[in-house]
Amino acid sequence: MTQKGRRQAYPIEHGPRTGESIVLLHGGNVAGWMWDPQVERMPGRHLLTPNLPGYGARTDEPWTGMDGTADDIADLIRSRGIGGKAHLVGLSLGGIVSIHLMHRHPELVHTCIATGSAITGYSRLEQLLIGAQVPLWRRRWYWAAQAFAFGIPKDSREQYASDASRVSAQTNRDMFRQVVKGSLPEEFDFAGPVLAVSGEHDTRSVTRAFEPLRAVLPQLRTWIAPRMHHAWNIEDPDLFTRMITTHAETGTWTGPAGTEP
Repeated sequence: MTQKGRRQAYPIEHGPRTGESIVLLHGGNVAGWMWDPQVERMPGRHLLTPNLPGYGARTDEPWTGMDGTADDIADLIRSRGIGGKAHLVGLSLGGIVSIHLMHRHPELVHTCIATGSAITGYSRLEQLLIGAQVPLWRRRWYWAAQAFAFGIPKDSREQYASDASRVSAQTNRDMFRQVVKGSLPEEFDFAGPVLAVSGEHDTRSVTRAFEPLRAVLPQLRTWIAPRMHHAWNIEDPDLFTRMITTHAETGTWTGPAGTEP
């Protein structure tokens, strides 16, 4: 999608209403448009790419916490998901929301993938380093620099910086406080396939969450994406899309090298 096209409201719903729905949940300080590489590669599938409360076209809404946001997406699945169910795919903040949705509304979920999601929180050092940057999250120049560091394609960097800097200071503070402390539910009724993923070069807080997550979801499978960083749906969109479709179709994924942590 071109930068000019992204200035228009990015659609929530894509593809034909056949098969099973896949819900793609974006990371913090971006919006549903971040999934455009996957939308382009799955034209025959029914996809939902909502904005989370407080982000994208919903920046005038307050951040409602993990549980409130999970309930918000659950309502979307009930109203737009084929058969009232969906496969969940979330990156970073979106992955944490996916896990909370799976906990609160297991009847709505076929399978779940959470990638780059530090569900048990961040280390003390990471809390200090990231916390010091939160006041800068309203600055366009900060996100322009992050776009370059994250490998965001050139035609998406302006949109990235614009959306990220528009998020309210209150949403930034509230979301940060909840994410850094961790919010892993204590028990689940969900028995379907669950995959937790980290890019090889992502923060170690992501992989530190694997074992606590497996303790409450024994069916959990984990994978390290070789050479990948945090936003690797853009870094290697073909591999990321193949992971989504394979996991939705089979409930399994080993990756091209079968890499396990």
